[in-house]
Amino acid sequence: MAEAAHLRLGVNIDHVATLRNARGGAGPDPVRAALLSQNAGADGITLHLREDRRHIRDSDVDAVMAAVKIPVNLEMAATAEMQRIALAHRPHAVCLVPERREERTTEGGLNVTDDNSRLRDYIAPLRAAGSRVSLFIAPDETQVEAAARVGAQVIELHVGAYAEYCAEGNDAARDAELRRLFAAAALGKELGLEIHAGHGLDFVNVGPIAAIPEVVELNIGHFLIGEAVFVGLEAAIREMRRQMNLARM
Repeated sequence: MAEAAHLRLGVNIDHVATLRNARGGAGPDPVRAALLSQNAGADGITLHLREDRRHIRDSDVDAVMAAVKIPVNLEMAATAEMQRIALAHRPHAVCLVPERREERTTEGGLNVTDDNSRLRDYIAPLRAAGSRVSLFIAPDETQVEAAARVGAQVIELHVGAYAEYCAEGNDAARDAELRRLFAAAALGKELGLEIHAGHGLDFVNVGPIAAIPEVVELNIGHFLIGEAVFVGLEAAIREMRRQMNLARM
């Protein structure tokens, strides 16, 4: 496969920390998960530091960044506290996501169009510190255009609706959402943005997203950690990589 066709895989290890926190002990260790992911061929590690610290803790960010040789992507809400943490750690990438304390997972994309001036000011110091800034947005062309205006270098397209339509067997809605994703990715690249995608991807539905030519990185977490219960984390990651490569070819 040509180098230009390589599609990066970022592995989100949040839910290893969820399992650890369920008992309040030291294991399973997110650092071990990060190292296993690296050895299995992951191109990056994603950590979502939530305001209530429900899974990843501040100490996990320190430990993972010290342990792995691949880039670390810090997902976080656009709050003053999270900005301070990101500026102190200077991860390779920062992905800004919407966050509500009561939600179990990130339920939608960031509303960039309604928060232009604040996000522009928020992003600038992160970029100055050397982190690449990504915005997690719905595949909506107005949001893509707003992301370019506020100074993001990357957008991560929220593919959760697509994944839900796949699970429901709603082919018409799935295909319509795929068209939105293709259009948003094409527009983003035209505007000079790097295109990532994530949320709800698994072995069955990843192919069409991996085949979007402008997408250069997929970030996948919950499914891989769940699959690891049955086959092990390295085997789950290697199979995801295989499915991505097949789609890319």
